[in-house]
This record gives sequence, structure tokens and C-alpha cells, in this order.
Amino acid sequence: MSFLGKASRSGCRLCFCAFLMSLSLRTAFAGPPFITDDPEPVEWHHWEVYISSIYEHTKGGTSGTLPHIEVNNGIVPNVQLHIILPMAFSQATGGPLLYGLGDIELGVKYRFVQEGRRRPMIGIFPLLEVPTGDATRGLGSGHLQTFLPIWLQKSWGAWTTYGGGGYWINPGAGNHDYLYLGWLLQKDLNAHLTLGGEVYYNTSQAVGESDIMGFNLGGQYNFDDGHHLLFSFGRTFSGDTSFMSYIGFQWTFGPHEGGTQEAQ
Repeated sequence: MSFLGKASRSGCRLCFCAFLMSLSLRTAFAGPPFITDDPEPVEWHHWEVYISSIYEHTKGGTSGTLPHIEVNNGIVPNVQLHIILPMAFSQATGGPLLYGLGDIELGVKYRFVQEGRRRPMIGIFPLLEVPTGDATRGLGSGHLQTFLPIWLQKSWGAWTTYGGGGYWINPGAGNHDYLYLGWLLQKDLNAHLTLGGEVYYNTSQAVGESDIMGFNLGGQYNFDDGHHLLFSFGRTFSGDTSFMSYIGFQWTFGPHEGGTQEAQ
């Protein structure tokens, strides 16, 4: 085989892997079942455990997690520790399905302003995306990414609204640091069902990519105080058009409530 032929095949493999890496980075549901998060930490000495799956489809292929495990713990008052352990998949259109450990997410949520009659709750939730996934197979970014957001929340009656945004530090050849902004409104329809929707926007993440705007609709069904089903679906309507969905089961518990707590 000629040198040019070898170089061409090598270049195709690199482009294919780069495409899969970009798929694996697009969707991150930070505040299940939505992308936008809130400033409210898990209560002191309480736990949240999720087993969930994310699916995203674009004209170039599919990616997501199947499953990922999320654990949140109220380590001290107003402070929550956070970890996500994902099994990721990625498949370019017409290509093989790739599956394995994805990038692990670590974070600390800190609420520094309590909600008042007119005052919103305010908190920060810095996140690290640790490059534990195999970037050559499109299962991780290959670089340590950092998200530095601030979130606000206000409730009145059965309604709750929250949102904010932050700055993603996104290293790597051809990548940009970028901004994320999102806002959500939801309503408790009864003791069991909450429904809501979000809109979000982020600036370009890489050379040649457009800014992205999108929405998700979803909610939570409470079987009881400790067991919850979460779901959402949506799409982008600018940039590389995609469809996305989230489904997950949440178990909440604490030391003094017979293994349950009120859902966050």
C-alpha cells in the first residue's frame, strides 16, 4: 500500500474517533431529568442514588449511557458531594457500536443563600469530568473538563423555577471553552406527579461547530417518599439538530426516616 493510502486510512480513523468523541460530549443531564441544575443540595446525612440512561441521536449517529450510576450525599449542612459512574456507548451512522466506561463526573454543590419570601435560593456546583473513558473509541473526551456554574431557585405554591449558567473549560485540539445557560419551570400536579420544561443555550464547543439552543420536557413520578421515576425528552432547534431522552430511577433515603426522605 502506498504512503498516501496509509495516510488516508489513518486520517479516516482519526476523523471517525474525533466524531465519536464529539458525540460523547454533547449531552450531560446535570440536574436529573434535565440538563439545567438547581442550587438545592441533598439534606445533611441523606443520600440520593440514581440508575439512569441517556440517549442522543443526531444525523451522524447515536451516543449515551447504559446505564450510569449517580450518587449524591449531604456531607454537611448546605453541602452535597456528587459522583457519576457511566457506562457509555457511541455509534456513528453505519459504524460499529462501541461500549465501555465513560468519563467519571465529580462535583460539590454548595448553597450559600437560603430561599426567603422574596429572595431566591443561590448555590454553586463546580464539576470535574475526569477522562476515564477511552477517547480513541469515542467513549470519553481525553481531557479533564471543568464546569463552573451558579444556580438560582424560587418556589411559590406548587410552582418551582430554577436555572442559571456557567463556564465550561474544554481543553483539547480544536475545542473551545464555552458558556452554558438554562432555565426551567415545573409544577407539582399532585402528590405523585411533577411536570416541567427547560430551555437552554450553549456557545460553540469546537472549531466549526455552531451555538446550540434546545429544550426538554419531562418530570418525576413519586411512588412514595423514597422511590421516584424521572424522565425527559427534547431536541435542539439550532446547531446540529439532535433528539435526546433521559430515563432514571431515584432512591432517596436518610438515617431517621425509615430509609426515605422527601424528594429534592
